[in-house]
Amino acid sequence: MLKDITIGQHFPGTSPVHNLDSRLKIVLTVLFVVVLFMSTNFVSLGLAAALTLLLYKISGIPLKMLQKSIKPMLPLIFFTVALNLFFITGPGKPLISLGFIRIYKEAVLFCIVMVCRIVFLICGTSLLTYTTSPIMLTDGLESLMKPLNKLHFPVHEMAMMMTIALRFIPTLIEETDKIMNAQKSRGAMLDSGSFGEKIKALIPILIPLFISALRRAEELATAMECRCYHGGEGRTRLKQLKMTGTDITHTLVVVAAFAVILAMKMFFPRVI
Repeated sequence: MLKDITIGQHFPGTSPVHNLDSRLKIVLTVLFVVVLFMSTNFVSLGLAAALTLLLYKISGIPLKMLQKSIKPMLPLIFFTVALNLFFITGPGKPLISLGFIRIYKEAVLFCIVMVCRIVFLICGTSLLTYTTSPIMLTDGLESLMKPLNKLHFPVHEMAMMMTIALRFIPTLIEETDKIMNAQKSRGAMLDSGSFGEKIKALIPILIPLFISALRRAEELATAMECRCYHGGEGRTRLKQLKMTGTDITHTLVVVAAFAVILAMKMFFPRVI
């Protein structure tokens, strides 16, 4: 299960999606999220799904990565479905009526739309980290938030902190998997027993994990200090962010696709 978590992983490549300016990719990802939550019919959601699959195809990221991206979020999806399915009512007669349980058509449609939004949201945001290295992601975030420097906001420190956290997610997942295997080899019953017993079994995992995370953080801080790291002031970069005509062209194509998705609201009835 832990090996299926792909948050924070980067897959190097030379596709147009990989080569797109990191600032534009961040902006397009935010716009994609906005478009998803403004899509109120299945045609718009279908076009959003087609666009997502096309971008994965262009980037060369295997489609099986979509499954790995979604699998850890299944509990959240099931919780969202259950919460909306049983608590949303409609003006008409319920589709299912079993005692106090009543399921309406409006609830079913709302759940379908919400599941589609969550799935496409996960796939779209995962594509950003799959095709953008942590360094480029840091530089892109810092460049976009640069105007906040006038408000004395620690832009560089915030961007660095977010990227380091994202970078160490795969490392912590791997560390957790090693600790679990070590505890199982010592006879720990992590996959059996009651719910309370499973919670207690997590203690021998969490304590070494916290100690390992603190140790890694201290080693990282020491390494940065040894390399004379003092924040973003006066700091230069090996690769400067430069926006090319190709980047602008590709961005305009994606924005046009977003406009088409939103335009479907005018031609097709809304579901929710």
